[in-house]
Amino acid sequence: MNGTTANGGTTKSHLYNPTSRPPYRPQPYHRRHRPRRNYCCCCCFWTILIILILALLVAIAGSVFYVLYRPNRPSFTLASLRIHRLNLTTTADSSSSHLSTLFNLTISSKNPNSHLSFSYDPFVVSCVSSNSDVFIGNGTLPAFVSNSKNETTFKGVVVTTSIDLDAETVNNLRPDLKKKNGILLKVQMDTKVTVKMGGLKSKKVGIRVSCDGVKGVLPKGKSPSLANVSGAKCKVDLRIKIWRWTF
Repeated sequence: MNGTTANGGTTKSHLYNPTSRPPYRPQPYHRRHRPRRNYCCCCCFWTILIILILALLVAIAGSVFYVLYRPNRPSFTLASLRIHRLNLTTTADSSSSHLSTLFNLTISSKNPNSHLSFSYDPFVVSCVSSNSDVFIGNGTLPAFVSNSKNETTFKGVVVTTSIDLDAETVNNLRPDLKKKNGILLKVQMDTKVTVKMGGLKSKKVGIRVSCDGVKGVLPKGKSPSLANVSGAKCKVDLRIKIWRWTF
């Protein structure tokens, strides 16, 4: 018997209905986030690519500029140095020492470039002893413009001083003054320069001109002595200042 039981009760038959659908159960929504790492990698890639392109363009422009104009550094020459006075006096009790100097210099500047000109600020000229780096005197050189393929000469540049020295400085300088072959001197010139090319103009850049290898002899009497500058070589270095440091 279908649908009956032994006790006379009836039961409902559970027949499978293929057309019936399971009840709808909404699923929780998960928002998909693109990882931030992809954005970082993309930004880094484009940044590096732009930097490389700019570096390549700068290199190409620099190469073209060098081929067309072939820029060279200006050159300086210490033509002569006359020592009128170089006296170191010490009191009888050695309590104090005084240095008195007077030099006369002739300096030449040459611009070897055909398309560049240099505009110099006033120079600060100083003289020191090469062995002990003792300050011996200072002076100034006026501002000037060095045009292309031009040479400028300054005569009668006065370098002088009159100062008291401490005991340590005297001990460093005195042996140099007693040398028979003369004292070795170094002339330094500091200034700022602007480079011009046609309508283009650079910012001011600090430079130092160092002329080493000067042999000076103490003058005798009132006649000045002529220093030997045949071995003097002057080099030009950039003076780049970053915060408190100068390179």
